[in-house]
Amino acid sequence: MPTIMVDGPPIDIERKRQLVKKLTDVAVEVYGIPHIVVLIRENPPENVGVDGQLIADRKKSG
Repeated sequence: MPTIMVDGPPIDIERKRQLVKKLTDVAVEVYGIPHIVVLIRENPPENVGVDGQLIADRKKSG
């Protein structure tokens, strides 16, 4: 059973539904099997660093 893992910022449940549906549709088309697992892991800006700086801090200075 293929598994798709998505790491990204928090989003509301409706957007999660859309994301899961679209990713599943494409994976079913490509793999040709109906059983696809999608895991969403949300990472708040204070838990992600880019170029040595937290995203939460980059938003404040940008």
